[in-house]
Amino acid sequence: MPTVGVEFAKVSYTVTGGRVLLRDISLLLEAGTTTALLGRSGSGKTTLLRMVNGLVRPTSGEVLVGGRSASGGDEVALRRGIGYVIQETGLFPHMTVERNAAMALELAGRTKDEQAARAREVMALAGLEYEEFRARYPWQLSGGQRQRVGLARALAMDPGVLLMDEPFGALDPLTRAEMQTMLRDLLAKVGKTVLLVTHNLDEALYLARRVVFLEQGSVVADLAAGEVLGSKNPHVRDYVSAVHRVVPA
Repeated sequence: MPTVGVEFAKVSYTVTGGRVLLRDISLLLEAGTTTALLGRSGSGKTTLLRMVNGLVRPTSGEVLVGGRSASGGDEVALRRGIGYVIQETGLFPHMTVERNAAMALELAGRTKDEQAARAREVMALAGLEYEEFRARYPWQLSGGQRQRVGLARALAMDPGVLLMDEPFGALDPLTRAEMQTMLRDLLAKVGKTVLLVTHNLDEALYLARRVVFLEQGSVVADLAAGEVLGSKNPHVRDYVSAVHRVVPA
């Protein structure tokens, strides 16, 4: 599937009671690039991400995927073109790794041979040896291995867009670093348009070309990754200072 861009055009989102979760956000994610969303918990990162695959619909403005509105169209077709990776992986515990990885193809009515062939491909991309892992169940895997299966599943339909919501947040630091290295290499190969939600500044700088900071539902900074650490923006400086603290002598 061709890689496509994503556009948020003056997007706002208000919940019952009048609380505004997102306020007049306009962003253009160029096709084939990786953008990270950073901000405090409750700043609107996940809500914004979920608008891309239609799980949340804006109360005003529009989200465009490949130039087409994410609202009001064929949701099944939209979501088949968008991979989605979450922290908990969402694997089916009663299904093997191979079936979990190929689930989107099974739902799309692909043949068993097509499912097996694609499962082999995406498992290899995610760093899982097919014959070793295909017949295992999620409970037989480590946290990092489960996350690799989740990533393989998200890639199974060869989506143009990949959404990642704190994908490595539950992993220990060493496994998280390994997963970041694997993902960076993988993204260089597959060339997807990626929107990554993370609280980890170093992860954002390692994986993304662009970093967008949200605060109380608004964009407060939109920077190239290489500009973040030297930024004079007070919101960015506060974030950097909180992460890169100096231990008193």
